[in-house]
Amino acid sequence: MFDTTRRQVLGASIAGAGAIIGAAAAAAKAEGQVDVGAGAAEGLRTAATFPLIEAIHGRRARRFAKGAVIPDGPLAYASTEAAEPLTELQQMLVLSAVAGNTGWQNLIPFNPDYAPRIPNYAGSAGGRSFPSSAGFHTTEFFFTDDNGTYFLPTRDMAAVTPATGQTDLEAYLAAHKARIVKLSDTRLNIPREAAHMERHNTWCANVPGSTLVIPVADMAQHLILMLCYLVQNGACIYDDVNNRAIPGMEKFAGLVNVEVPYPLSYVEQYGLTEATVELSTSAYAGALMLQAMGLGGWMYDGLNPFSVLGASGDPAVPGLGFRFDMFEGKPLPHVTGLPGVFEGHCLPHYPTMRAAVEAVVARKFGAGGPFHGDTPGPYKKSEMVRTSAVPMGPEFVDCVVLMAEYIQATFGRFPATVPAIHLLMYLQAHKIDAGFYDTHFGPGAYLGTHRDHDANWA
Repeated sequence: MFDTTRRQVLGASIAGAGAIIGAAAAAAKAEGQVDVGAGAAEGLRTAATFPLIEAIHGRRARRFAKGAVIPDGPLAYASTEAAEPLTELQQMLVLSAVAGNTGWQNLIPFNPDYAPRIPNYAGSAGGRSFPSSAGFHTTEFFFTDDNGTYFLPTRDMAAVTPATGQTDLEAYLAAHKARIVKLSDTRLNIPREAAHMERHNTWCANVPGSTLVIPVADMAQHLILMLCYLVQNGACIYDDVNNRAIPGMEKFAGLVNVEVPYPLSYVEQYGLTEATVELSTSAYAGALMLQAMGLGGWMYDGLNPFSVLGASGDPAVPGLGFRFDMFEGKPLPHVTGLPGVFEGHCLPHYPTMRAAVEAVVARKFGAGGPFHGDTPGPYKKSEMVRTSAVPMGPEFVDCVVLMAEYIQATFGRFPATVPAIHLLMYLQAHKIDAGFYDTHFGPGAYLGTHRDHDANWA
């Protein structure tokens, strides 16, 4: 009936999607899904209705910021514009896209092995702008700009988006801004040297005017949550590094299958991968927001994580100031946390591994947790749903504690084979110098939001 190729259909879909989705977004706005407030800048109104498909297809690493210089090569260019920081509003939009609370998460509603109970996997009750394996959510966020270095905790933030989905954007951003803790009055020092920064980033990373967002995962807590998950599903681990069972595990044969345990190193590597997804997807959410706002920047991993955390060994590079230990025969530092700010669920930030495990259980079932009856939620009968989760009794906790204590006692650290604090991906936001792209690129090097940025955000 139709003589149309797949390529033609795809081309037509992409070409027309902007108008179609733009109209849908405008309709949603008219219905009050996102209230940007009276007198909002055109840039904010544009961002609130920007088509998702255009953000996805238009996402590029636009590294050339105002004030930047490429001194040599085919793309050599010296910016004629001064470095220009993001406005406070722009910065909060980026931060809330990366780290924002988006209401209450929906939990995992069913597992036939627990019926009529529901799974108890989630670590937090709040939904966020990025996904997390089984709702563990062990990532928090730091950022730095021309005026300082900051911490933005949203891991256990209560919902700030109404259940109706109608968001007062001004109030939403204010709620996130109120959580920011200033750690220093200076931009994070990451020397433009190969030991601290990949050479291809020395000209463009963490430059004046930019905001650098730094997601950091508590892998120690993530591993405890994984051990809880395993025990809930009748499984345990063994020490494959030393090729032996965990002594005392047989006491829990009625709770877990001690005959077919999982290898410790496999579980830890799996958990590290899960945490990496949090770090990466949060940065990706921010990268999409950059397109809607007409900002440059990109997500990348070309900074030495030990330099950023403060474990490089160079006293002139204190980084974020995280605590770390060095072990004999091991070349890399074991970073455990930033005291009083973001502490890993491990020693020495907890006196014992039992205390760390109990803190994780309290995060689940205590006040504000996903399985506490007084925690509000998206359900018509939230108390009934939340209190239906499978409980974690004394035997359960003892089983998890045994494995955690074995790891700490055997390896002198927790986790055994992966970092306790995991850092990989960054998101940088800055204002682009369109002159660079106009000089070296053909049409389409940047979006209409970039072209109109200065006028839209004036």
